[in-house]
Amino acid sequence: MRVLIADDHGIVRSGLRKLLESEDGIEVVAEAGDGAEARDRAIEHRPDLAILDVKMPGMTGLEATRAIRESAPEVSVLMLSMHDEDRYLFEALKAGASGYVLKAAADRELIDAIRAVERGEPFLTPEAQQALIRDVLDGGGGEEELTPREEQVVKLVAEAHTNREIAELLGLAEKTAENHRSNAMRKLGMRDRVELVRYAIRRGLVEP
Repeated sequence: MRVLIADDHGIVRSGLRKLLESEDGIEVVAEAGDGAEARDRAIEHRPDLAILDVKMPGMTGLEATRAIRESAPEVSVLMLSMHDEDRYLFEALKAGASGYVLKAAADRELIDAIRAVERGEPFLTPEAQQALIRDVLDGGGGEEELTPREEQVVKLVAEAHTNREIAELLGLAEKTAENHRSNAMRKLGMRDRVELVRYAIRRGLVEP
């Protein structure tokens, strides 16, 4: 099992590497310090598995997961997080991750998660399974799905960029950026930037 590790803290990456390489049949082939680097390393090295921290500077682990699954679908992804919140679990699974492991339990559960992925199975702790059951019974979120571009625009709006700045950052016409923003707000049933910021925080697109 060839593995990529991505976390913005070097000490965490070192600890993960030591843990993984103490196991037979697991080789760490690359490391990354942020989401964009994780995406690039995954496309370059084509590991069997990418282990990504949920929150990283620039491109988040969730965004990197979507990018990796789109550009290198043969690469499985496990999300690693310090956040024991259902919303991060749901977003990780929606992004295409095969499992979600809390950093506090990584020494006990990460190897089990890797072996599950190796067998072609998703990895969910009993707590995660209960969270998913609750979500199904509650009827899910009910929000209309945003396109990747709309999600990028929402992230930039939440970071206080103007339509003109968003257009420049994404290489779009200003009117196109404005349309993406309007479409996202319509889909989400939101009326102002404050609501978009709350949504972006809830989705893990920006730091609270």
